[in-house]
Amino acid sequence: MAAPDFRPPVVWLLQDDRPGHISQLRGLGNRLRVLAGADISSIDATQVKVPLWRALLGVAPALDAPPNRPDLVIAAGHGTHRLLLALRRRKNAKTVVLMKPGFPLGWVTAAIIPAHDNPPADPKNILVTEGVINAVTPLARITEKPEALILVGGPSDHFQWDDDLVVGQITELMGRYREWRWTISASRRTPDSVVSRLNEMANLKVTVVDHTRTHQNWLTHQLSASRAAWVTPDSGSMVCEAITSSVPTGIFELASKPGSRVANGINRLLEKGYVASWANHATVMAGRISDSGQLWEADRAARWLIRNLTPGTGA
Repeated sequence: MAAPDFRPPVVWLLQDDRPGHISQLRGLGNRLRVLAGADISSIDATQVKVPLWRALLGVAPALDAPPNRPDLVIAAGHGTHRLLLALRRRKNAKTVVLMKPGFPLGWVTAAIIPAHDNPPADPKNILVTEGVINAVTPLARITEKPEALILVGGPSDHFQWDDDLVVGQITELMGRYREWRWTISASRRTPDSVVSRLNEMANLKVTVVDHTRTHQNWLTHQLSASRAAWVTPDSGSMVCEAITSSVPTGIFELASKPGSRVANGINRLLEKGYVASWANHATVMAGRISDSGQLWEADRAARWLIRNLTPGTGA
């Protein structure tokens, strides 16, 4: 039960128009609203010009901003950092960045940083997450229908992309589990050559979705109808979204590039048993991934912020 003097916090979310960053903010904002009744407003930082001097000195620019003064200003993406820093001296506002930033952490009140970004060791103003926060909510129940979802990324700085290897693994999966129905979605990074080969797979048991025609909640709805999910490892956000849903999730095999932080993050998730490797595909299809506990980082981050940074909590 909330403390008697608790009041709902006013939260500004600064976004840079990138889908992955918007998903992080949506997930965190939704949980702050549910858990604390937060008054949430979103601001597109790409539409606000902030000279470097304002960011360095903490001088807020003129903003067409929500009427209520913020208790929390939360930013995701490099494109939001100048505005976040410019707002850091607003009266009673606490600032939060959702990544390991390129500026000193002492310039903001707190940071929420994925473990694969190698955050500083144990400072009190940092919450370390497994993977990235996202807007997916865990399912109360997994369907028993043999329906599987495949999410295909593309070339990245983190894995050695191989058209033939990816398509071959997808083909083998569908060949091994012929009784299943499959939904396949590519992404904006998927090569046209792969999209063409995926489209050729479409039949009565295989649906290939054009990602440009999906709506904001398509992935959440599709995961809720799936008993298994398979994701190429180049997209850490898609991997984390699938895991968060509680649907048994497997990772296709691709060679990682040396020193990749995303690859290191995927390996952490594999080691902790949140996902299964391609070699263990039978465990995914049987729903027998080891129980590592629920991974719902948006909820954990929201509770941490409420406990430590919002008014009326006694923190």
